[in-house]
Amino acid sequence: QVQLVESGGGLVQAGGSLRLSCAASGRTFAYAMGWFRQAPGKEREFVATSVWSRAYYADSVTGRFTISRDNSKKMVYLQMNSLKPEDTAVYYCAAAIGGGGNYHSPSLYGYWGQGTQVTVSS
Repeated sequence: QVQLVESGGGLVQAGGSLRLSCAASGRTFAYAMGWFRQAPGKEREFVATSVWSRAYYADSVTGRFTISRDNSKKMVYLQMNSLKPEDTAVYYCAAAIGGGGNYHSPSLYGYWGQGTQVTVSS
C-alpha cells in the first residue's frame, strides 16, 4: 500500500513559479508516480508522470513543468515555471504499483493524495 501527501500549493501571479512535493509512505515501490490536476467543472487531467525514471508531460505544460523523483526519500516533485491562469486547479499526486497501460490515464493509478490548490492570478 502507498500513502501520498502533497504540499507546496498556493497563490502566485502569472509568470511565477511553484514547486509541488509529494511524500510517499509504505513498503511498496511505485513504478509510476505522476501529477494530475482538476479545475472546477472539469475532469481530472494528466499533467506529468515519471515511469521507471522516464518523464512524460502533457502538451500544455511541456517546457514549463518538470517532474522529478528521489526514490531514496520516496519523494516526487513538480517544478512549475511560467505559470498561467489556466494552470489554476487542485493538483493531485498519484502512484501506480502494478499493471500497465496508458500513463496518461487516471485509471492506471491506484493511489492518490488529497490534493493541493494552485491558484494563478492574472
